[in-house]
Amino acid sequence: MTTLVKENIRISIDSIRAHMTRSVLTILIIAFGIMALVGILTSIDAIRFYLDKNFTMMGANTFSITSRQSRIEGASRKSLAKYYRVINWQDASAFKAQYNFPAIVSISMQATGIATMKYASQKTHPNIQVIGTDENYILTSGYEIEKGRNFTPHEVFYGNYSTILSSEVANKLFPNKADPLDKVVTIGSAKYKVIGVLKSKGASLMGSDNLCLLPVTNARHAYSRPGESFTISVLARDPLQLDAAIGEAHGLMRAIRDARTTEEDPFEITKSDNLANMLYDNIKYLRLAATIIGIITLVGAAIGLMNIMLVSVTERTNEIGVRKALGANKSTIRNQFLMEAIVIGQLGGMAGIVLGILIGNILAIIIGAGFIVPWAWIFLGVTLCFLVAVISGLIPALKAAELDPVESLRYE
Repeated sequence: MTTLVKENIRISIDSIRAHMTRSVLTILIIAFGIMALVGILTSIDAIRFYLDKNFTMMGANTFSITSRQSRIEGASRKSLAKYYRVINWQDASAFKAQYNFPAIVSISMQATGIATMKYASQKTHPNIQVIGTDENYILTSGYEIEKGRNFTPHEVFYGNYSTILSSEVANKLFPNKADPLDKVVTIGSAKYKVIGVLKSKGASLMGSDNLCLLPVTNARHAYSRPGESFTISVLARDPLQLDAAIGEAHGLMRAIRDARTTEEDPFEITKSDNLANMLYDNIKYLRLAATIIGIITLVGAAIGLMNIMLVSVTERTNEIGVRKALGANKSTIRNQFLMEAIVIGQLGGMAGIVLGILIGNILAIIIGAGFIVPWAWIFLGVTLCFLVAVISGLIPALKAAELDPVESLRYE
């Protein structure tokens, strides 16, 4: 840094101190613009990190096969309802038995979402989600066992009265860190032995912490209803072979459902990352909106800074005349005022970046995404503040440089 630049910075700081109230207000205008931009973009990064973390729990090599939803074809009086047979137990069992690709297959069913669980004097609200699963469900769904064990194939085959609780349900039924293993709980009107507790997933998109798992064969009988549909989940052992695994599953499922060559698939195959990609697409629009809001705020800050600098030139006309009388040329005066605008802009930018990071990370901490330092947005904030300062300070600096020294000395 040259001596001249250091001297310009020193003069700029002295000028800011001499007009503290006006300078602070200008700095705050810029700070709020940068805070809005960095804060919102940091929050969006936190949301994206949260989505990445939760969808990674499912694995990038997982897909599910579900029943295709019925729909209405045509928009006239002759519109026909297109119905698809659900994936029943026989379909799901046949797929699991015949699927020879190197993968893990699980079968599950949504038994109910309004169950009540009891143990001794403890009772939950009627909002427990009961899922019938096999021994592979925990692997394919991204859950982990915290205490106890998983279902065995024997328990699933014979439909034993065993259950695995989520951590939240276990804490409700067994307060004060009591051990839930081998205890008998009541689910609806039946009694089940607790054999395991799941690790908490938090309030994630890919699962609930307010559930219990039953052997799928038990759930079929306890919560039997017409037209029950089952979900098939497949975890490919090699993520690079996911497309091949889907192709194999597609052909086998069409054969099991006796789908004709010209008939569309009576089922749907969904990758675990499809929902994440849809959400990422929506986040793009949110980021665009945040950027536009931040830029509009910075435009207002630029106008405010330019106005302040123009007022400063008028107020310091006599000072400019003295400096020119002492030998300062046009470029020296121009650079001094331009540097003052840049210093104000960078002070506002730094304040805005700090506030933006703090505000953005409040959301990150709330959703469990951890503390995020958005280096890209910090660089963007610094760059924008520099550009705003240069654009806003250039016209006042040129005006100051063009003042006549004799007229400036006479100015009062």
